Amino acid sequence: MKGDNKKQQYRINEQIRVREVRIVGDGIESQVISTREAIQMAEQMDVDLVEISPNAQPPVCRLIDYSKFLYQLKKKAKEMKAKQVKIEVKEIRFGPQTAEADYAFKLKHAQEFIKDGNKVKAYVFFKGRSIVFKEQGEVLLLRFANDLEDIAKVESMPNMEGKKMIIMLAPKKLGQPKKKESAKDVQKDAPKEIQSDTDSEDTSLESEE
Repeated sequence: MKGDNKKQQYRINEQIRVREVRIVGDGIESQVISTREAIQMAEQMDVDLVEISPNAQPPVCRLIDYSKFLYQLKKKAKEMKAKQVKIEVKEIRFGPQTAEADYAFKLKHAQEFIKDGNKVKAYVFFKGRSIVFKEQGEVLLLRFANDLEDIAKVESMPNMEGKKMIIMLAPKKLGQPKKKESAKDVQKDAPKEIQSDTDSEDTSLESEE
């Protein structure tokens, strides 16, 4: 009753100074009554009158023990935080003339990143005079996106940023299979959501070209 929390976020009992309120609660019929009557009802039930929607007309108040009310809010906030997915951006670097074996190696890692629910930032780095292979780099990135189309969608097409040509890929949402895929294949290829308490960060997969 009458929580003594110094930093109350909600007005309770005598702190509620409006003339009338709408009361709600477990096993209570929603109705508009005078605030005094609502406080008396709370006292009879050995609970508190907690103002949960002060901007409503009239304000909405809940009949509940204030400490229990705060516990429920804290529990709900914790559950919502646990459901949040921390998405990382994994970087994969290519050279404009990447060997086939190296390409296959990086493609495999990209598939793992995507299935873990992460985004992939793939780029071709043009060193020195290799900029003459710009078109070849674009073809490589488009091929890379095509090889991942079952599980990833293109967020941004290849574009130059300094000496890098970059393409961004993100996991496809669940329930978006290709037309000819079976339900079993969809379930197998669908990206898995991961949970992490750590802040998202960029990680990279690079090799000397």
